[in-house]
Amino acid sequence: MIRYTLRCDRGHSFESWFQSSAAYESQEKRKLVNCPSCGSAKVERAIMAPQIVSKKSRESQSSDVPAPASPAAATDVTAPGSTPLLMAQERELRAKLKELRDHIVKNADNVGERFPNEARKMHYGDIEHRPIYGEASPEEARSLIDEGVEVSPLPVLPDDRN
Repeated sequence: MIRYTLRCDRGHSFESWFQSSAAYESQEKRKLVNCPSCGSAKVERAIMAPQIVSKKSRESQSSDVPAPASPAAATDVTAPGSTPLLMAQERELRAKLKELRDHIVKNADNVGERFPNEARKMHYGDIEHRPIYGEASPEEARSLIDEGVEVSPLPVLPDDRN
């Protein structure tokens, strides 16, 4: 799965997920990608910077450093003796991110640390395209992007507090 930040000809920005870059291009050519704000089918990809989290940094974040507060956390209501209540929108967003991540994990191959090599092989046509996910260092991710290999990070989810 690939997440693109898109922009319509009227300047609206939005994000959308596609099975592959070829799937995006096919849908764009057939005018199936539309701006949710104005309905325009004149859409192009915006420049995106990936956020790659390695297994090592993910482990150190979860054990050493508390998660940064989200902007929504400042407006959460806290009852005495209880944990902050998430706003409905934040709960909905987390649920959708979890659903997306679960879908990717269920329908893609986890290639682990082989991710950069597998992604390159697919990009250059050495192996058949298939949905994969895995790990890449920030340097490896930049190198893939510089080569034109389209990658996107999996959403990192905070611990469920429900």
